[in-house]
Amino acid sequence: MGKTAIYPGSFDPFTNGHLDIVRKAADIFETVWIVIGVNAEKRRSFPAEPMAEAITEALTREGIHNCEVVIWEGLVAEFARRMGTTYMIRGLRNNMDYNYEENVAAVNKLINPELEYVYFRSNNVALSLRCPVIDVIKSYGTAKFCLQSEVSHEGPGPSSRSSANVGNVYVYLIVHFYLAFTSLV
Repeated sequence: MGKTAIYPGSFDPFTNGHLDIVRKAADIFETVWIVIGVNAEKRRSFPAEPMAEAITEALTREGIHNCEVVIWEGLVAEFARRMGTTYMIRGLRNNMDYNYEENVAAVNKLINPELEYVYFRSNNVALSLRCPVIDVIKSYGTAKFCLQSEVSHEGPGPSSRSSANVGNVYVYLIVHFYLAFTSLV
């Protein structure tokens, strides 16, 4: 049997950044389980079942055929053990993500000592921009152009109205709200 991995997350919603991580993992692993984690204590913005369908459609459209999308209501370390995989995929945008992921990894290692983490950096620039970066771009008068070119294209969902595209629209709106606010100050 080839190497398998899990890529867990709430995926609420699934974004182009997530899709970028899946592409990279799918190139390396024979099978990647995209695990939509459901936490009974957290209210989802988008129901897990339609999100699983949207992710599956995006994978099909992108020609990624070695991934399975599942919904899981337990600990991801237990899911990995049940599926017989020892690799967990995580996406990183910055050092804060890394520090957070290392803490989670330590806990998961207590639950499943066989589990190893594999980190990928997303190429989706708009999802990793922070306000100071936007200020620098804004100072050159190119922020709106740069960010629109990153997020205005159709997202990973089946259509531009898909719930999976909302993550990219959300980033676009946050950035434009920030730009509008800082121009008033």
